Amino acid sequence: MKLLQKSLVTLALALTSSQSYAAGFQLNSQSATGLGRAFAGDAVIADNASVMARNPAAMALFKDTELSLGAIVLDTDVSLKNTHYKTFNGSGYTSTDLQDTNDISGTSVAPNIFIVHPIDQQLTVGFGAYSNFATTTEYDSEFAADIFSGTTKVRSINLQGSVAYRLNEQVSIGAGLDIILASGELYREFKMAGMDKTAPALDITADGIGFGWHMGVVYELDADNRFGLSYRYSPKIEADGDFTIQGVALNNDTLNLPLPSMTEFSGFHQLTAQTAVHYSAQYIKWSNFDVLTTDAVGQFKRYDWRNTWHLAVGTTHKINKKWTVRAGYMYDMGAVDQIKSIAIPDSDRQWFSAGFSYTLASKNSVDFGLTYLMGKDIQVTEQQFHPQNASIMLAQINATTRANALLYGVQYNHKF
Repeated sequence: MKLLQKSLVTLALALTSSQSYAAGFQLNSQSATGLGRAFAGDAVIADNASVMARNPAAMALFKDTELSLGAIVLDTDVSLKNTHYKTFNGSGYTSTDLQDTNDISGTSVAPNIFIVHPIDQQLTVGFGAYSNFATTTEYDSEFAADIFSGTTKVRSINLQGSVAYRLNEQVSIGAGLDIILASGELYREFKMAGMDKTAPALDITADGIGFGWHMGVVYELDADNRFGLSYRYSPKIEADGDFTIQGVALNNDTLNLPLPSMTEFSGFHQLTAQTAVHYSAQYIKWSNFDVLTTDAVGQFKRYDWRNTWHLAVGTTHKINKKWTVRAGYMYDMGAVDQIKSIAIPDSDRQWFSAGFSYTLASKNSVDFGLTYLMGKDIQVTEQQFHPQNASIMLAQINATTRANALLYGVQYNHKF
């Protein structure tokens, strides 16, 4: 059974390679359409099948079977500057000013696919495959502050099955299950005092499967105004592997990776035959991500992240039968609170988004979305203490982190 589970995880994660570009290690990569409006109104707009990732009840708005597939490319600009590093040499401390570091994350791709199928006028089913969570930071092996940097990777793919039911002309409900395939990789080294060689302080490679669920409701005030509300429960992933923690080798241990649950409210208003406005407020319960533990060691890393909000507003304008343009703005709160890290650079961010759709034929269209994500400078101080004597500080780093990104996505939509 464990061999089958590992094979499923490896196969699924091979399809996605993503760097976080929302708060914490959350992804917003469900559709290029949503990207072009900063995901404003995405829990209720229902202009293609990707809406099921935000609200399963919105599938009840479809009259035909629809397929959407696409990918979002993330070109990140994560930097570390003004870095001061201090290490314990056995009798005192050695201090060093390090060179600025760029290209910590690089470029990655997040694919997605969705299909929505109405059974009849009341019942609709759907399936989706995409990612809600991922992050990558990988410092050069020559970077001196290796105890704080190294490699940090989280990969996940969400396999979603959903059902929607129209209760009446105004109210639709939906619910479904999520299979979350996840893997994690953490690696840190520490140069021993008075020695040239390094020793692994942390070496974790693990993968596992978790099961979550989601539900939602859509209320249609009239043909031009509607609202959506959804909730997604994200589980704690139990990921198995062979680990090294604080120099101790652990075979067949289990890493416990808590994921945040999410609540989203969206509104959509068709102001004229050509122009609509839409908005969203998403609440992400990042306080779930408080500590990392393993079954054998218990707690080995504390995060204590805070709960956050995404607030987005956007507009869509139909130029003619072929062309539709959209734009949006999002304010995205950072999840990191008091305990900051150079391994997961995080801050409040602003999204500036634009996109368009082109109708190829009556049942085919292509969407394109572009976003510039602007972070801000964050002052980081990290310390590492001796595992057997907490009064001895082994290392400390002071630095300024910043994460900007350019996101662009393309999507194909087909009605059957």
